[in-house]
Amino acid sequence: MADEADALSQFDISKEETDKLVSEVIRFVLFKSHQNSGCPIKREDLTQIVTKNYRQRNLATYVINEAKSKLSNVFGYDLKELQRSRPPSTGQTRLPQSQSSVDSKSYVLVSQLPIEVFRKHVVEETTSPMTGFTFAVLAIVQLAGGKIPEETLWHHLRRMGLHENDEHNPVFGNNKQALEILVQQRFLQKEKVNGPEGSTLFYDLAERALDAQVSEKVKDYISQILKNDVSVVEID
Repeated sequence: MADEADALSQFDISKEETDKLVSEVIRFVLFKSHQNSGCPIKREDLTQIVTKNYRQRNLATYVINEAKSKLSNVFGYDLKELQRSRPPSTGQTRLPQSQSSVDSKSYVLVSQLPIEVFRKHVVEETTSPMTGFTFAVLAIVQLAGGKIPEETLWHHLRRMGLHENDEHNPVFGNNKQALEILVQQRFLQKEKVNGPEGSTLFYDLAERALDAQVSEKVKDYISQILKNDVSVVEID
């Protein structure tokens, strides 16, 4: 309590005002995460909740940290900061699509529940197909070494019955749009690589797919499906 009082005194703000700001940040995070199907939330958007009425230095950081603590202790969510991928090397162009709008700091909500409990009590049947699609796509890209040409990716998806021109899939609707959602959610990123024969579109694993927790789950998924050592499986 003393630490909290000291923190508030440096901001010259009451506990009631701070609690209100923390609650606003939490509501925003929960609403946005649900509305945007788990797409990253910009730190800038959270900061603006505070700075629209308050100008105290570092107050936004304090409020976001308090919100992160309550999301964990009360709701069982980790407000996880995403680490941006490295910029593309020479000859590569990061496409100016949804991923370029992601702020240098952004967050996603990650459940802290054990996976068995999460599957039993949280996962809805309507979201299960998209989860399976996500793991299947990430597994393909993972086996390709973390980067795969668009045509090669669709070649393997077609073998699963998913065609890039299908806009009326009974489960996903527009298949290309379903793949684009993974880009928006920062599981994948798209890069155009220029070569002597023109440009080629590649899909790379993005921040969320490279997270150790997700990466391990993908490897477990691959092992269960292929019944083999991931290190010796490759996709051309």
